[in-house]
Amino acid sequence: MNVQDAIESKFVCSKCQGTSCQSKELSMTGTGLSKMFDIQYNRFLFVSCTNCGYVEVYNSKILDGKGGELGNVLDVLFG
Repeated sequence: MNVQDAIESKFVCSKCQGTSCQSKELSMTGTGLSKMFDIQYNRFLFVSCTNCGYVEVYNSKILDGKGGELGNVLDVLFG
C-alpha cells in the first residue's frame, strides 16, 4: 500500500468529518534555474474531501521519506 492509498483509506475531513476523498499528486517547479529549465522537483499530494471540498496539501517528499532524485533526472532528460 502506498502513501496515497493509506491517506485515502484513513481519511477524515477536519471540517465536516466526511470520510471519503480524492487525491492527486502534482509536481511544480521552484524558482531560479529549476523554473528556467522546467525541473519539477517540488511534489505535493492534494487530498480533497468529496463531501465539502476542503483540500489538505501534503509534501510528497516528506511522506515518501525520499527525495525522488530519479524523477528529477528523468524530468531533465525528457522534459
